[in-house]
Amino acid sequence: MLSDPEKNIAQSFLKEGMIVADFGAGTGAYAVAAARRVGESGRVYAIDVQKELLSSVTTAAKKEGLSNIEILWGDIEEPHGTKLADGSVDVVIVSNVLFQSENKMGLLSEAGRVLKKGGKLLLIDWADSFGGLGPHPDHVIKKNDARKMLENARFAYGRDIEAGEHHYGMVFEK
Repeated sequence: MLSDPEKNIAQSFLKEGMIVADFGAGTGAYAVAAARRVGESGRVYAIDVQKELLSSVTTAAKKEGLSNIEILWGDIEEPHGTKLADGSVDVVIVSNVLFQSENKMGLLSEAGRVLKKGGKLLLIDWADSFGGLGPHPDHVIKKNDARKMLENARFAYGRDIEAGEHHYGMVFEK
């Protein structure tokens, strides 16, 4: 089974009214799931460097009747690349992005910058390369390595979530 954004978000700590940043939003599966969870009083920033993917997020939000998703074209690996203010976000979602990031510590630094004190980071990534799905085996970041990377970036490990047969999920706190 592949990772299911709806199930992963349901296991998280997202609540009505929260501000969420979806780093590397892609086609918007997590942004849409998060937007449903935080409701009209919340906001989800869908951030990606690929403009063509962001148009898919806009389409998905309209199809779902969601008006609480804001599209941001930005570089999640660069300082201030998300265009979000310091300490402005309750939750950062990093799903299937860390393995392909060229500047992993830059990404984690930007996540830490935008998170409020006590804010959470939800990390979902590939545990393996499976039948042509997912990253090349050389690009897979093992769960323990990912945890060490986040702890080195000053995030405190919170707990695991069940993210699917070929993924792992972890929650960290700033």
